[in-house]
Amino acid sequence: MSHEFYMQRCFQLAAFGKGLVAPNPMVGAVLVHNEDIIAEGFHHKFGGPHAEVVALQNINDAALLKNSILYVNLEPCSHFGKTPPCADLIIEKQIGQVVIANLDPFPQVNGSGIEKLKAAGIKVISGILEKEGRFLNRRFFHFHEKKMPWVILKWAETNDGFIASLPENKNERVTLISNQESRTLVHQWRSEESAIMVGMNTLLTDNPYLNSRLVNGQNPVRIVLGNGNELPPDLNIFEDKNTSVLIYNFSITEIKGNAEWVKLEKNGQVLNQLLHDLYKRGLNSLIVEGGTITLSSFINAGLWNEARVFKAPHSLGSGIAAPKLPNAKVLTNQAIGSDRLCCIINTENFN
Repeated sequence: MSHEFYMQRCFQLAAFGKGLVAPNPMVGAVLVHNEDIIAEGFHHKFGGPHAEVVALQNINDAALLKNSILYVNLEPCSHFGKTPPCADLIIEKQIGQVVIANLDPFPQVNGSGIEKLKAAGIKVISGILEKEGRFLNRRFFHFHEKKMPWVILKWAETNDGFIASLPENKNERVTLISNQESRTLVHQWRSEESAIMVGMNTLLTDNPYLNSRLVNGQNPVRIVLGNGNELPPDLNIFEDKNTSVLIYNFSITEIKGNAEWVKLEKNGQVLNQLLHDLYKRGLNSLIVEGGTITLSSFINAGLWNEARVFKAPHSLGSGIAAPKLPNAKVLTNQAIGSDRLCCIINTENFN
């Protein structure tokens, strides 16, 4: 079997941690002896044992380790964080060889894990399926390299390109453009990202919950952009007291319970300010769900990484036009029941 074969298995294992390990990366580990997988593991949750530790805990015969290869999609850590250094454990267990997809961009690691392994006489090979590994952990790499969260834009539009009726036709408004299957998928996405955001108009017009209630998963931090110093206390975003609410505005800085008003400067760099503040808070991904003005502001500023757009089969005739994306790379275009889902990557914001 090739190094690529076992690294693909690392990627499969790592993906089980999606939505559970942030702001840590998703990591899988596979131990191979004479081309047979003898143990494997993945990082289950933030603060828990790393993938290498889990794999080593799952081995039946430790005597095999000296002549085994450890495959792991990210460089083993070399520092004390919430857990001890994995590099030290690998050295202690006298594993013969380590094969890695990506170096860890985290400043306290960033090559030092590999150096420590090599200094102990362990053979290290890196760069196996490097591009695929970066894409798997694109949130993690973008967070550390760009100092801001990975931004996902999401909306649903009718077949003729509208996301809602005009305000004067509010009573005729199509509130549910996408189908139930699509809406459930969106809630799954919400459970996998650190934060979710809408503009103030969408908040006051639609009164969304911005949670993951349709699936069994964690709720993202809820974010609102726009002036709203005196918001109605019975808004749905305030219902769950266990999830933070951040309200980015231009007037006040204040904390009330689980809600925090964060003042931004009106200097033409509003979204940059917001994204860098989310970075400081350790939120490595953000899904933006509306409305058109908020979504378009991210598009026009070039501050987006992915877009996920549902196209429903019915038409509206007139209404609020959906945002327009520049030419970008289409990742997938698939049917979700009667809807079509197009997932797009902004290649200018990812390498």
